[in-house]
Amino acid sequence: MKAVVVRTFGDPEGLEVIDVPVPVPAPGQVRIVTEAIGVGGVDAMIRRGALAAYGFRAGHLLGSEVAGRVTAVGEGVDVSWIGRRAWAFTGLSGGYAEQAVAAVDDVLPLPHSLTGSDAVALGGSGVVAHFALERARLAVGETVLVRGAAGSIGITAVQLAARNRAGAVAVTTSSAERGTRLKELGATHVLNRSGEGDRDAPAGFDVVIDVVGGPQLPVFLDRLNANGRYVAVGVVGGQPPADFGMRLMDAFRRSLSFATFSSDTVPGPDRQAVRSSQFADAALGDLRTIVHEVLPLEQAALAHHKMDAGEVFGRVVLVP
Repeated sequence: MKAVVVRTFGDPEGLEVIDVPVPVPAPGQVRIVTEAIGVGGVDAMIRRGALAAYGFRAGHLLGSEVAGRVTAVGEGVDVSWIGRRAWAFTGLSGGYAEQAVAAVDDVLPLPHSLTGSDAVALGGSGVVAHFALERARLAVGETVLVRGAAGSIGITAVQLAARNRAGAVAVTTSSAERGTRLKELGATHVLNRSGEGDRDAPAGFDVVIDVVGGPQLPVFLDRLNANGRYVAVGVVGGQPPADFGMRLMDAFRRSLSFATFSSDTVPGPDRQAVRSSQFADAALGDLRTIVHEVLPLEQAALAHHKMDAGEVFGRVVLVP
């Protein structure tokens, strides 16, 4: 079968389409013939070599979430899974392929009206947005800033904050056109990447959800109100300055809080319960998913070029 691996770390040209054996599900696993493959920010970080310290090596098969039809199960798995359409988390490897395996505990059946592309635009990112807002203890009437809102995590966070009756939902993004689309999803104020550009936006925020990180993170820490909570859910813009914590200490009397958040720390059944609820909402149209573009699996490098260039609004999806 066809699969995409990282032959050399760095630019997208280091991705290569190769033939690999069809995976055999181990005990507790299912095998899925993929109809849609999500292309995520973590995939790009692995490809660049930014996560080399975690043991990724040349030949790594990228991809963490797929949707498709279950065709085989491993020992101990209910055979009624066979033939069902499902979404699956494959870990940090194995998704960019015509067939993939995943632990059955990381698999969910899909509503009939939810496409595979919509599922992989929401499955991994939706739970991050949900639990990040929960970690931030966003209350009714409080102001929230979603930094880097044009990706799938930010898009879902904007909708959830609006549904939870935040007093204001500000976003940072790179263009007026993206700002308009985010307002259609529930944003009330649109800022540029530096956090400026809307005179009517709140001067400070009770909650910041940050997908970007990078050298400007301290600037946004300064935008927290007293008792404000900052939750970093990604570092797609790179690591923040090593001394960014000094901003918190300098503002000691304002009682600010900073946290990182990874959905890996949420118990599996809790993740799956939220994901199942979000899939149901998306199938009904109560939660919108944004698929930027659908590309053939063989064009995975092009998908990564688009992400690196900042062209993507929502999620790029690969199809075999």
